[in-house]
Amino acid sequence: MAVPSSSVQVGAQRAPLTAAAQQAGPVRPCLSELRLAAFAGHRRVSVPFGACTLIAGPSGSGKSTALRAYEALARLGGGARLVEAFADAGACVPDGARPDAQRRRGFRIGCTADGPEGPVRLELAVQAEPELRIVGERLTADGVTLLETALRDPGRRAVQAAWHTGGSAPVTRAPLPDDRLGTALLPLRVAGKTDGQRRVLAAAEQMVVALRSVFACDPRPDWMRVPVPTGSGRLLGGCDNLADVLWRTRHECARRHQQLVAAARAGCLGPVTDVLAEHLGDGTVTGVLDRGDGSRTDFGRLGDGELRYLALALVLLTGPGVLEVDPPGEVPPAMRTLTVLTDGLERCLDPHQRAELLHLAARMGDRGHIRLVATVSDAAWACRTPGVTVVHLNP
Repeated sequence: MAVPSSSVQVGAQRAPLTAAAQQAGPVRPCLSELRLAAFAGHRRVSVPFGACTLIAGPSGSGKSTALRAYEALARLGGGARLVEAFADAGACVPDGARPDAQRRRGFRIGCTADGPEGPVRLELAVQAEPELRIVGERLTADGVTLLETALRDPGRRAVQAAWHTGGSAPVTRAPLPDDRLGTALLPLRVAGKTDGQRRVLAAAEQMVVALRSVFACDPRPDWMRVPVPTGSGRLLGGCDNLADVLWRTRHECARRHQQLVAAARAGCLGPVTDVLAEHLGDGTVTGVLDRGDGSRTDFGRLGDGELRYLALALVLLTGPGVLEVDPPGEVPPAMRTLTVLTDGLERCLDPHQRAELLHLAARMGDRGHIRLVATVSDAAWACRTPGVTVVHLNP
């Protein structure tokens, strides 16, 4: 069983949002906690999140599983169907869970989203066998249940939902699909005519915005060494089109590009005066490091650690307009926070590179636009970095 052994927060401690803080200015919704009540190898596990969070633990402790749960919730928040979020739902069923008399088995997860409405909690119960469906969902804020669903009739592909109204009728009841997150559907179903309905809408929108703003990133060095076609637009999760995106960012945002060059200078071997894309004349581009003495080093000659470092640095320095994500367009950019999910942050990186990258993540997290949730096998090297939250998982 995986349980969090400790949570070390270095630097300022995160406190609940006060009324004064809410009035001071907009607060960007973000996930502050992931709960794995009964999920794969986890039972009653809570993972708190700061602006820069490392989930640490040995192999088999469930670090990657926690990250997959986060990504699945993000997909559901974006409107994905259950089968799209949990492609291998059977693997999510807790180890050793036995089916009931109807041969049903499932799992339970949840999360908390902080923002202008204060902490908003979401709990989700999913049946994985014999067929995948949501059997229960609860959205709460300040101790008030704003939405609750339950599977009343197993023969119907719907759950019975009840959401807070606050008018002449205390709740509104209606069926919702059993393969989608009810919270994400509320803005389409709630009129917002009463104070209670407006409270439901505000809490649901805060949760959805926090969930949708996620970019899962796993840079693949072998893919980055190959020339790529131009015009791909936004950076993919594997960063294989890194060279093409470099061409775009270098011309569209000189300030951020200079920050990337400074990061490359700190984490790559030898002198670096520029990081750019070079057209090859056949509709493709390749990435190169300009060494400043008339020589250039093609990405094909860089080590795995250098390429992963460059890709992750670019991700942390950019945002939704450059990355392949679908942010909530109805939310002003000032109210958005993008969370980057990375499994195995330290993979292929040397101690200097991982330290530089973590300092960059902490610095960007402090600005409020970019958050990082990453897994590492051992976080001893990171515990003294200001602004970093370390969560230890033990098998």
